[in-house]
Amino acid sequence: MNGWLLAAALVLGGGVGATLWGVATGPLRRRAVAQNLSTALACPGLLLLAQGYDRPAYVDLALVLALLGPVGTLVFARLLADELAADPPRARGLTWATAGLGAAVVLALCAAAGPSRETVKLLVTGALLIGGNLVASRALSGGIAGVRGG
Repeated sequence: MNGWLLAAALVLGGGVGATLWGVATGPLRRRAVAQNLSTALACPGLLLLAQGYDRPAYVDLALVLALLGPVGTLVFARLLADELAADPPRARGLTWATAGLGAAVVLALCAAAGPSRETVKLLVTGALLIGGNLVASRALSGGIAGVRGG
């Protein structure tokens, strides 16, 4: 086992395990935030696995997940707007911590890959991951006009 696989095991085991618990239990606001954060933690895990196993196809999976995960959260924010308005989620710290983790993983992998086409793909994946997570978290807390249908 190399360091990349150990880091992936920590991210996936700890982070995604905690978000699965959050999705399965608790009030709606915690379940919505946990669903959003699960994508934001699974993508860095896939990127670390890609480096650890030397499988570039895992980067493609992370790219697709970084693109579609926040879209799913936005759909939930739209469909559950009335329920979330009564008890809005507050996860600013978790959102920024997860965005920081994603940025740290992407930067470490870019440094390991060196200047190449793979680095560009990693940077695009990181931008989609971080930007999508921040936009989706903002939508869950009611910060984007029109999400609540009003």
